[in-house]
Amino acid sequence: MPAPHRTPLPIADVVIADEFWSPRRETVRTRTIPHQEARLRDGGMFDALLLKPRSHDDDDRERFPIFWDSDVAKWIEAASYALASQADPELDAAVDKAVALLEGAQQEDGYLNNYFTAVKPGQRFTDLSDAHELYCAGHLIEAGVAHYEATGKTSLLDIVRRYADLIDREFGPGGSCEGGYDGHQEIELALVKLYRATGERRYLDLSLRFIDNRGTRPFYFDVEGERRGRAGYFGGREDRPFTPRDQRGREYAQSHAPVREQDAVVGHAVRAMYQYTAMADLALELGDDGLREACERLWDDLVATKLYVTGGIGSDPSIEGFGKPYDLPDYTGYAETCAAIGLVFWAQRMMILTGEAKYVDVLERALYNGVLSGASADGTKYFYGNPLASDGTVERSDWFDCACCPPNLARLLTSLEQYVYTADADGLWVNLFVTGSARFAHAGQRVTVAQESGYPWDGGIAFTVTEAKAPLPMTLRLRLPAWATGAARISVNGTVLPYSTDKGYAVLDRTWAAGDRVELHLPMDPTLVRADPRVRSTAGKVAFQRGPIVHCVEEVDNAAAVPRLIVSRSGELRTEHADGQDAIIAEGLVDGPAPDGLYSTAAPAAEPTAIRTVPYFAWANRGKGSMAVWVRETP
Repeated sequence: MPAPHRTPLPIADVVIADEFWSPRRETVRTRTIPHQEARLRDGGMFDALLLKPRSHDDDDRERFPIFWDSDVAKWIEAASYALASQADPELDAAVDKAVALLEGAQQEDGYLNNYFTAVKPGQRFTDLSDAHELYCAGHLIEAGVAHYEATGKTSLLDIVRRYADLIDREFGPGGSCEGGYDGHQEIELALVKLYRATGERRYLDLSLRFIDNRGTRPFYFDVEGERRGRAGYFGGREDRPFTPRDQRGREYAQSHAPVREQDAVVGHAVRAMYQYTAMADLALELGDDGLREACERLWDDLVATKLYVTGGIGSDPSIEGFGKPYDLPDYTGYAETCAAIGLVFWAQRMMILTGEAKYVDVLERALYNGVLSGASADGTKYFYGNPLASDGTVERSDWFDCACCPPNLARLLTSLEQYVYTADADGLWVNLFVTGSARFAHAGQRVTVAQESGYPWDGGIAFTVTEAKAPLPMTLRLRLPAWATGAARISVNGTVLPYSTDKGYAVLDRTWAAGDRVELHLPMDPTLVRADPRVRSTAGKVAFQRGPIVHCVEEVDNAAAVPRLIVSRSGELRTEHADGQDAIIAEGLVDGPAPDGLYSTAAPAAEPTAIRTVPYFAWANRGKGSMAVWVRETP
């Protein structure tokens, strides 16, 4: 069965000139990427690629982490995407220097991993369960593809192809690691990208082998551990309540069962997202119904029982991953930035695979809320986890010993173009509402469609065909977000038209000409959101949302600490727009202190108050103070 022909538009064919996104992306380009480069240099990540001899004492794990190569790779990928949309000779030169370091670190047979070359030579591919070897390889491959597509240079692509070829030999039939797979998934989705960039089918086949080997018996990590005869990299860690060889450890790495049989999201959230992204990619490329059906089952479990209202995922800090169904604590929830980014990846692939807008609805929720909250307004401080409530002690950090999230966020925002539009033989799909333009080929000619909006603060969006040489039969599909508080209105050249819908998209099938203008109006009233009563942490509480933006309440804007505030169920909600963002104003009460000490039989006094919100992504930028997404509601 051939793969469906829906594809994202390349970065070079999409222009973003958006009041919301452009300043944030400029901050990433001018502040975040240089800041991260400095941290990578100061922290020794670049120098590690010089492969200077290192001691082999017990401190190696702390002084030379196994995942350093991946941090460098993600930084290169983010910088490459930035170069794709805007020339920057200084940044281009910095990337070339990083690529040269990788070239110098690569071994004659193609192997490229600084830890197992300089710290633990002779032990390559012996600790797949713990040592992030193939995870680092995957990020290097993604960086190589991004660098090639952005700059046209093959320097890094050639390096990662040599490495991928070695991995293919070692993990193929008769290889030293036949039947193996990685403990931290990543390489699977990277190999699909490498296949698409090069046309080499062996990379796609290798990705499928990794996916289909996973969770089969005998469990590879058991066999590997017996062969190695010693604990893996994380062996003996008191903060890890499992091993790769017990049931919880297998679930942690999603290796507890063959992937086609898995029906519940479990374990480490980032690993899961990268695995499911690869499964969706392979289902698309191979027409593999088994992988598609597994993805759909897993998706349904996630969104029905394990998804935060912010689009964050992973409620259990002890495993950086999923708890039980409906276990979504607000103060202690983890919701790692990388996990929300991974959800964006998977959701995009599911939309491409199925053509259903419901996946983009979740992508958008994660992007505007659970992802954006991961960085400060100035782009130089970061959240690893993103709780939905704080007593005032939570603040962003300048950097992390495990710095996976900062460059991950940078590479997503610098590649945002890839998520806005999808094209197929029928025409154009509009997934995200971002001012700018899309250029694509259709019916033998080049077509350009411009988009204008004040999104996400305004539900009015316009599309104009600015380039079309002849009358053009084409289908334009516009996503109708699930959050819209009423029916959307669509007009073409000033005339309001009825429209058909298909899988969450408005379908406009007509002959177009240059100058044709479509106006889409999405009703965007502020609303109160309530959770399923099985989510214990939200019982009796509401959250605020307007359009795609989930709001929170910060102490700095209100009359008291957030736990003392109560929203009136019957009160009016209104919106104010100031300083480039919305605030929702709600009628409510503020609890006074108990009248008779710590415990009292008398009800505390409650005074009327206006409760003011800010977008969740914007919290923790104005000093410390209590915060909550979920606020008590009057009966």
